[in-house]
Amino acid sequence: MIEAVDRLVGVLARLPGLGRRSAERIALRLVRDRGRGTAAELIAALQGLESQVRLCATCGAMTPADRDPCRICTDPRRETRSLCVVEDPSDIASIEASGAFQGRYHALMGRLSPMRGEGPRQLRVEALVRRIGDETIEEVILALNTDAESESTAQWLASKLAALGVKVTRIAYGLPVGSGIAYSDPVTLQRAIAGRMRM
Repeated sequence: MIEAVDRLVGVLARLPGLGRRSAERIALRLVRDRGRGTAAELIAALQGLESQVRLCATCGAMTPADRDPCRICTDPRRETRSLCVVEDPSDIASIEASGAFQGRYHALMGRLSPMRGEGPRQLRVEALVRRIGDETIEEVILALNTDAESESTAQWLASKLAALGVKVTRIAYGLPVGSGIAYSDPVTLQRAIAGRMRM
């Protein structure tokens, strides 16, 4: 393979959801569409991303490069006693779109994953501990995913944070809206029944 194409494939393959084969298809498509300007548009979009977007130094959410801390961290109307801990900045955007939470956030930038060599030092755990000490946080809500690595991360964080005297809660599990019991796995059903609420 040509060196420039091989280098692009290598970079694309590191992105989540793209394996080597998908990365090769994208690279070859960019070569094929050369006269249409797709590669030039991609380059311009990536340069804009590099120069105009950053991650908030406080919570980790995406923010314009000239606004750090982000609008969520600086909004005086946000509830300051609760902090929602997520794995990724995209999780903040999803929770914000739901309108269900009016507090502040903290993105870990990953989860504990011994297989990938990601331990506590690779996550923003120390920054979280500092925030709990510096801010008036009474409750930390763990809004992590439900796979095995996320579950271990949640358990590890819960024990670490409970030692700080802060209330630690976990978001509820249940059946997705529009789905049925017949389509749910046993673990989801167990959690849905265990987390039942009075009507």
